[in-house]
Amino acid sequence: MDGFAFGVVLAVLASLIIATNTLVAVALFRLIQKNGCTGLYFVLNLAVADSLVGVTITGLVTDELSTHRHSLPKMFCILRMAFIISPSAASILTMIMVTFDRYLAIKQPFQYFRIMSGLVVGACIVGLWLAACFIGFLPVIVQGFQQSYEGKCTFFGVFRSTYMLTIFCIGFFPALFIFIYLYCDILKIASLHVQHIREVVQVGLSGNSPSPHNTSDLKAVRTVAILIGCFVLSWSPFFIASIVKAVCQKCLPYDVIERYLWLLGLCNSLLNPLIYAYWQKEVRLQIYQLCLCVTRKVFPLFHMESGPRVPSRGPAPIRAISHPQLQE
Repeated sequence: MDGFAFGVVLAVLASLIIATNTLVAVALFRLIQKNGCTGLYFVLNLAVADSLVGVTITGLVTDELSTHRHSLPKMFCILRMAFIISPSAASILTMIMVTFDRYLAIKQPFQYFRIMSGLVVGACIVGLWLAACFIGFLPVIVQGFQQSYEGKCTFFGVFRSTYMLTIFCIGFFPALFIFIYLYCDILKIASLHVQHIREVVQVGLSGNSPSPHNTSDLKAVRTVAILIGCFVLSWSPFFIASIVKAVCQKCLPYDVIERYLWLLGLCNSLLNPLIYAYWQKEVRLQIYQLCLCVTRKVFPLFHMESGPRVPSRGPAPIRAISHPQLQE
């Protein structure tokens, strides 16, 4: 893939990431205003982080599509890569918080709202962004992670492979371990809930029927499982290839990692909003209402003419006319 084709693919991907995540973020904000669920703030933060991923890669798009290539200063390139890595790390850390939030809602349903207060959720979001910025700007702090710069502003063109090994050890591998542990425990608890529901149905105790809150939590487990699966499939090839490259410099070319496998990892920021828009009924309904509201404002005459007519409650009254009135 040459530079122009890579720039076109990157431009399309960045546009889709920004558009889909912005739409889901607005829908989630409306949903939070409607029911005030604090757990949705983590999902909203995930959409914001993925949107920033799309925004930060637009600088690479302009460089790839530019006909006149010019070498950027080393510090400018380091800062650009740091701003690209930070929202990606924030997206991964937010997915951990989303998983933990669903885990806590199922494991401790009665203490959930007391534990996950607005202050706790806000502190978690601020903390994960600080951790993400620390991971992204770590090469700025530790100059040993910086590569001898030759004018090509790419990930491995400015960072050493040891930095990727560090990210794998403190970021990807712990996140993957936490995902597996929490979801295995979630499946164990969910299976017990399902067994309890079946026992209640068999006994016929309608008064002890499961609440809609527990049912929605069980449905959210499915969405979390799909998010984890897409995360693993999207980022695993990039991290594994980067580790192989750190151990064996001649085993894989840098272009394969930076152009193909990195694009696959970026697709995770596009899949996250699509998963929530498709699998979560509440988010899908908010998106539908939002699109309907926009179309009504853009095409008001169309909706006035084609809108549904309200049927009358009864037949129209027939006015009686007397015989003298007919003669007149």
